[in-house]
Amino acid sequence: MVATQVLIMPNSFDSAKKSLTVTTYEIGQESYHYRWNNEHKAIVHIKPGDRVHFILNEVTSWQIKKDAKLEDLVKLDLGKLYPLSGPVFVEGASEGDALEIEVENIKTANWGWSAIMPGLGLLPEFTDPYLWIWDLSKSEKLVRFKNEINVPLNPFCGVMGVAPKEKGSFDVLPPGKHGGNLDIKHLRVESRLILPVWAKGALFSVGDLHAAMGDGEVCVTAIECPGEVTLRFELIKGANIPAPRFITKEKSDSTSKEGYFVTTGIAPDLMDACRLATRNMIDYLVREHDLEKKEAYILCSVAADLKIHEVVDAPNWVAGLWISKDTLGLH
Repeated sequence: MVATQVLIMPNSFDSAKKSLTVTTYEIGQESYHYRWNNEHKAIVHIKPGDRVHFILNEVTSWQIKKDAKLEDLVKLDLGKLYPLSGPVFVEGASEGDALEIEVENIKTANWGWSAIMPGLGLLPEFTDPYLWIWDLSKSEKLVRFKNEINVPLNPFCGVMGVAPKEKGSFDVLPPGKHGGNLDIKHLRVESRLILPVWAKGALFSVGDLHAAMGDGEVCVTAIECPGEVTLRFELIKGANIPAPRFITKEKSDSTSKEGYFVTTGIAPDLMDACRLATRNMIDYLVREHDLEKKEAYILCSVAADLKIHEVVDAPNWVAGLWISKDTLGLH
């Protein structure tokens, strides 16, 4: 763990924030855990405005390597999946607040892998295991598949979350109101994830780096890879949000210049997840934009896009309702 001092000028994170001195910490590959638990001892204590550089392990704890064969996939120890970097204790964070995480930089390794794992994924008819190793060394923008097919590279972290409110030790795999294995591919560089805080210090952890993934991650794997990510943290006191939200600068259509504000819904039933995402957007519009509920519902219907982000991390699925920041007058 290394701490350095740098000066962040206005507009680098939020135009409303004043210039301030920021401490940058580093958490190496040797510091990781496999479960969510609000009694985990923090690896590092930071203040709002600080950043952390995480060096991330491969998602199987290096059971799959660059030279891996099919037999390595077949004999995976599933208890060693999802080594998470952290936790990070954010000073002043307590239940009812929100943690805002800006993704500043991501660097993948020069290789990755994808696989079909019988019993997992969306389609039950794929009953044989299959492993594909990707060469990520040729380009930062594209990776060659086969038959002249190229896949665009858009790295992001599949797991970003805080400690749950409930006491005990919980699997990483299903996402929840604490975040976790959200597998939202839009949480790329320059995006901001907003998580409700449920425990003192938030106890944030990150992992499951992906070089590329389609919405839904239908076969249960993306391009899985080790690598590095730099995140910057801010604290929103008294936010009282029910579920994760995020802000992205990506432009999915020509009408949006400022990007999107997104509310999520997470539930074991996909329709319930869609309803939760919509209700969370309505609550936001009523609270922050002075609309009546019926007005907000109409706005969601005519100006917001409902998207499925994850359908393979049983038992919970993730949906998101996207609305353009231009529509909301947010700049």
